[in-house]
Amino acid sequence: MFVLSILLLIAAVVVFLVGRGRDGGGWKLGAVLSAVGGVLAGLFACVHVVSAYEVGVPVTFGRVGTPLTSGIQFKSPFTEVTSFSTRPVDLNLYDKDVVEVRSSQGGVLYADVTIKWAVVPAKAVALYRLAGSEEAVQERLVLPDSREIVRNVFAKHTSEEGYASAREQIGAEIEDLIKKRLAPRGIDVTAVNLRNVKPSDKLQDQIDKKIQQEQATERSEEGQRTAEAEAERKRIEAEGIANANKIIEKSLSDKVLYNQCLEAYKEAAKANPVYAVPCGTDSGGTPVIVNGSKN
Repeated sequence: MFVLSILLLIAAVVVFLVGRGRDGGGWKLGAVLSAVGGVLAGLFACVHVVSAYEVGVPVTFGRVGTPLTSGIQFKSPFTEVTSFSTRPVDLNLYDKDVVEVRSSQGGVLYADVTIKWAVVPAKAVALYRLAGSEEAVQERLVLPDSREIVRNVFAKHTSEEGYASAREQIGAEIEDLIKKRLAPRGIDVTAVNLRNVKPSDKLQDQIDKKIQQEQATERSEEGQRTAEAEAERKRIEAEGIANANKIIEKSLSDKVLYNQCLEAYKEAAKANPVYAVPCGTDSGGTPVIVNGSKN
């Protein structure tokens, strides 16, 4: 814009000098219009508008000045202003940019991460010196540091913790470390979202085999517990029968058995034409069975 202003002013002078020796007001009008255009272009070259939620870093002949806040700002026509957005920017690490990590066991996993970050206005000059532009801040500072931290955190956990049991803990640890790493550089990390963790195909096969082995072991242990319980039940039952037999053996004396035999014969005599002689004549003392229907 400043160059255009100079050119217009030079053109106004040339037109004025050429038209001075000639009749007609066209040359003078052209000179006046060129001069006015040159002055306006010069004024615009000294004005810079910083949009809302942005901060500008002025650079004049290689010297970095004080950051410019949002609004109309006056500057030297030789000053270039680089703008940085102060709104949160999303850095999405998924699909082609997914972070490949390794667990403490060496298993390969793929982590999808979204990082929300913003430039701290007071640190815009320092970020300009480190990177040069907002895109460079993300490519040179936020992206490599975030990838490194994600890999380091996953390397301290097992594969199972990485994709299942300790996923929330890992996400919180990553967020805390990224904030601590980038805050001193003037980058405010507002959120880190560990969206998804997927095992590699090889690791998934290992996981499936491990699950199958664990299920087989559980079935084997359950069968063993069932067999042991059945054996214990039979042992208790056998001990109960043995104890009962011992009690019966102790309680059944010869006289008791003899009396029970007599009672049995008496009952049989009621329904059949027989009767029992309670005092037998043989050496064993067996009652004599008499059939009353015969002589």
